[in-house]
This record gives sequence, C-alpha cells and structure tokens, in this order.
Amino acid sequence: MTMEQELGLGDMSIMDSLVRNDRARPEWLWRSGSLVPWAEANVHINAVGHASVAAVFEGIKAYVSHDGTKLLAFRLDEHLRRLYESARIVRLDIPYEFDTLRAAVLDVLRANAYREDVYLRPWAFPAGIIQEQMVPAGVVCELVVDSWTFQSGLGTERGCRAAVSSWTRINEASMPPRVKAFSNYHNGRLAMIEARENGHDWPILLNERGKVSEGPGACIAVVRGGVVSTPSTTSGILESLTRDTSITLLRELGYTVVERDVDRTELYLADEVFFMGTGWEILPVNWVDGLKVGEGSAGPVTRALDEAYARVVRGASEDHADWLTEISF
Repeated sequence: MTMEQELGLGDMSIMDSLVRNDRARPEWLWRSGSLVPWAEANVHINAVGHASVAAVFEGIKAYVSHDGTKLLAFRLDEHLRRLYESARIVRLDIPYEFDTLRAAVLDVLRANAYREDVYLRPWAFPAGIIQEQMVPAGVVCELVVDSWTFQSGLGTERGCRAAVSSWTRINEASMPPRVKAFSNYHNGRLAMIEARENGHDWPILLNERGKVSEGPGACIAVVRGGVVSTPSTTSGILESLTRDTSITLLRELGYTVVERDVDRTELYLADEVFFMGTGWEILPVNWVDGLKVGEGSAGPVTRALDEAYARVVRGASEDHADWLTEISF
C-alpha cells in the first residue's frame, strides 16, 4: 500500500492533496504591490513569464502554534533571502525591497484569516507578453505571494517506498540545483513519473558522478550505526533550509551528522533513510529498490528528528525562537 492510500488519498499524490480541494483556495494573494482576489489573479495566454525558465520561487510553511493562538512562519527571512539569491543567479531583478516582500507574506496570512497550517509560495517571474523562449536578462519582474492550507505529516505514522532513478540529477554546469526554479523541477518530475509507473512512491536521483543526490523536491539522509550521513551541497542538491534545520536539530540531540558523498549501496545497508523538505517535512523511507530499510518503519533517529522538528515549528520548544515569525489570530 502506498503512502497516499494509507492516508486515504487514493491515486492522488501527497503534493496534489495540498492544492486540489476547495479549502485550499485562499481568498487573497499578493501581486506586485497589492492584495488581489485569488479568483481575479489572471494573466494573458501569451504572458508566459510565470511559466518561463526564469521563474524562481520559495516554499514556506506557517504552522499553528502548539497552544493554538497564532501562526508561526518558519524561517521566513532565510527563505526570502534564498529567493533573492535564486533571482540573482538567473539574472532576474526583483523590484521590491526585502522588507516589502516580507510584509507581503504577512499581509497574505492576515488577509486570508488562516487558522490552519499554511503553505506559502512567493515567486518572481518576467512580466508582460514574452515572445521568446529564452528570456533575456534585465526584463521587468513581477512578484506574487500565493498560499493554501495543508495537512502536516509531523507526528504521524507514515513512510514511503523509494527507488533509485535512471534519470540523472541536474548539475551546476547545466542547470544549477542551487537555484529554486520551476524549470529545475522537470528533472524530478521525470524521475517521479518513472518511479510511480514502476510501483514506487518516490525516486532517489544520483548525480553525474553516480553518488546519491536527492529526491524530487527533498533532500535525503541515511543512518548507519547511529551516524547520519547526507549528501553535501556540492552533490547536486538544493541548499535546503529543512536540511539545515535537520542537521542542527540532530546534532543538538547528540547524533553525529556527516555531510559527504553517499554511495547508492549505502541506501541498501542503512538502518534508516529519510527525506527532508519544506513540503515533505520528515518522511521515512521504508523500502529502497525493493529492499526493506531497517525494520521497514521509521527508526529511532528519524522519530527523534520528527518530534524535535514538530516542537520547534509549533513553538513548543524554547530553542530556536529566532526561526519563527508570529502572526496572531
């Protein structure tokens, strides 16, 4: 049984479940300077900048606090800084100051009066009618902050079947994975389609050197003998904030974490394997290429991380309060 079936989603993917329901549709989004009704946020059919190779984005989560009194946007400033970094690499000039964008995110949360966990997506793209596929540098940029509710998997019994993909992860010399761009996700999409067609939930991509890279939207770690190993930031991965958070929390829990090259066969010998990402949170991998990982369920390290992560994002821990931005109900 797949993870989606266990959660009652049928053939729908976990990511699809975040957006394909009426409850997920917000009343308002922010677009280039002002709040706009969600239903009126339209573009001309030839205004393809939002879908162009130059479009960059961020995925941010705001969690309901443990006492139910407020929303807590997790590592908001770091996510927004990464958006500007992605835009710089693809030569896209965002015409808004950092504080303006930050205020826009908070405005979206308040305008929609959310009382549930929320996924936020600020994204920047070339504006107007574009005739060329290759968008030149220096074009006028539009900025949008969209949002929808989601159901967190933290603290739940879940897991997935993964398989090493025949597709190779993009690399720094072709399409830099350090950029969080929509176009980069086509690589993971092809790998995901292959995995699903072969009866697995998610793929694991190797880089051009045959080393483990990441999943199609999440970083990965293996646990063997109590030591946690995760591919380095030069292994064809996004510089993930969830990965950074996980490394910090694991070390605080007393575990040794090593950032290094990880071989494919280490996935077969690992006591635990887990994905980590904003959308996926902490997701145990129970099977890899048909081989059971450990006991076939979340192991002690994964469970400890999941619990620590949940406490931090919901403000139940006194540690890392600087990672949280409060939005009162």
